[in-house]
Amino acid sequence: MSQNEQQYLDLAKTILETGTHKSDRTGTGTRSLFGAQMRFNLQEGFPILTTKKVFFGLIKSELLWFLRGDNNIRFLLQNNNHIWDEWAFKNWVTSSEYTGPDMTDFGLRAQSDPEFNQIYQEQKSLFVDKILNDDDFMEKFGYIGEVYGKLWRDWENQDPMDQNATLHTDQIQNLIDGIKTTPDSRRLIVSAWNAGSTPNAPLPSCHVLSQFYVADGKLSAQLYQRSADIFLGVPFNIASYSLLIHMIAAQTGYAVGDFVHTLGDAHIYNNHVAQIETQLSRPMHPLPKLWLNPEVKSIFDYTMDDIKLIDYTSEPAIKAPVAV
Repeated sequence: MSQNEQQYLDLAKTILETGTHKSDRTGTGTRSLFGAQMRFNLQEGFPILTTKKVFFGLIKSELLWFLRGDNNIRFLLQNNNHIWDEWAFKNWVTSSEYTGPDMTDFGLRAQSDPEFNQIYQEQKSLFVDKILNDDDFMEKFGYIGEVYGKLWRDWENQDPMDQNATLHTDQIQNLIDGIKTTPDSRRLIVSAWNAGSTPNAPLPSCHVLSQFYVADGKLSAQLYQRSADIFLGVPFNIASYSLLIHMIAAQTGYAVGDFVHTLGDAHIYNNHVAQIETQLSRPMHPLPKLWLNPEVKSIFDYTMDDIKLIDYTSEPAIKAPVAV
């Protein structure tokens, strides 16, 4: 089986066995390791995990959301993607306009109290319906601040020549233009960490910097991820950035090379340990292939139907709570 997935499993096992026990902002607690790296050869197949089912539709819709420059969750909900709900939901239930049952610490309470979980699910369902169907409500509570799409497509900074003017930078377009015109550049970089504003975002960017690299007719990229949730987040990050490399390669005329994933604080939450142990006991399957519609002429024009996995076989999904 592919070394692509084995290195992820080896890292998870190492963190379980040798990770430092640390507290965290969610109160859940983690086993943590600082500094790790994985390298995925994209020529060997698309590196989506097979020891548990990873829902590729969620990865596609999230990446398309980023590439839209969007930071409102309506687009995600329209594609049945709920992975960013909790932060927008928190904005609503902590606002002066919320008049429903107390939702303090709703994430942890929902895990431990079945009666409260029922109430929480009812409020979540109401929230989702209002985001989808009430434009005023969506405008008030659908936005989740300066997250990836906004930073990738519309980075704002003050014009050094005019203090009253704001510059808007489309990092993705600049990246594609740079790969096409100066492929040997060492400045093919996309940043998602704005030192002035990102620390105050609802969820400060975890995957903060990516650098692209062209050699031997192939496009590769390296991601630095400051905070890496090994069980829930990292499988999505691996697939998402691998997909992004494929999409940019298709738009710039290159084959795909490697995805290099460098992790800062790589951690397993204490309430994910049993799930990771289950996953480590399972067999791997052959990696699938990725199909992109060759008729799409701009990276910003891809739709859900233009991106497909071929022959994806996996073990069943494993549920785990999100630490908010």
